[in-house]
Amino acid sequence: MKTVSLLVRRELRSYFDTSWGWTILSMVLLIDGLMFNAFALGKRERYSAEVLSDFFYLAAGTTMIAGILITMRLIAEERQTGTFVLLQTAPIRPVEIIMGKFFGAFGFLSILTLLSAYMPALIFVHGKVSIGQILVGYAGLLSLGAATLAVGTYASALAKNQLLAAVIGCGMLVVLLLGWLMGQVTHEPLSSFFSYTAIFDRHFQPFMKGRFNTESLFFYASLCFGFLLMATRTLQLRRLK
Repeated sequence: MKTVSLLVRRELRSYFDTSWGWTILSMVLLIDGLMFNAFALGKRERYSAEVLSDFFYLAAGTTMIAGILITMRLIAEERQTGTFVLLQTAPIRPVEIIMGKFFGAFGFLSILTLLSAYMPALIFVHGKVSIGQILVGYAGLLSLGAATLAVGTYASALAKNQLLAAVIGCGMLVVLLLGWLMGQVTHEPLSSFFSYTAIFDRHFQPFMKGRFNTESLFFYASLCFGFLLMATRTLQLRRLK
């Protein structure tokens, strides 16, 4: 655990020591703010709960994009610059490398996500929403973000450079996003299977509307475990070679 903790702090610090981390943070908050003002608030009168739901719907997209941008450099950059050899030859297990980098990335994404809390707070100026709905919505955002980071971590473990890591991560994420569409054009039992594997539609919408869904939490946790396990196995195979 001490090794993982050191890697988490190293990774988290790297985001604030480079322009890349600050660029992601500022751009995501800017886009969230613009979309919240243009699409969530809008000009027509609506219930405050609907405005909050739209905010989480829009924020889900930027969270997934941020997740891929954050993780594209995790391992691919180290391999590209040659520093990954030091990690591979150091007395650190592959699972510790993956967990340290994943939780470091998750810490940065959590900070980025929670900095957007001022937007739901603006709803209180002219309306009223439940604090519980806000908390549940952010729990859903962080769960979705964690799953995206796990996908991106695996992509970064596969790729030789950051651009390829981003392309692979986006491709896998698109496949997971399109599960809802496949569920609509196929028949049982395939339709139920594809609907369940969709990373957004079935699993995130309850959080948008303020409903805490344990089934969805289990789904996101399973995605994290599966992709991080595959990333660990990838590093183990590379170390053996």
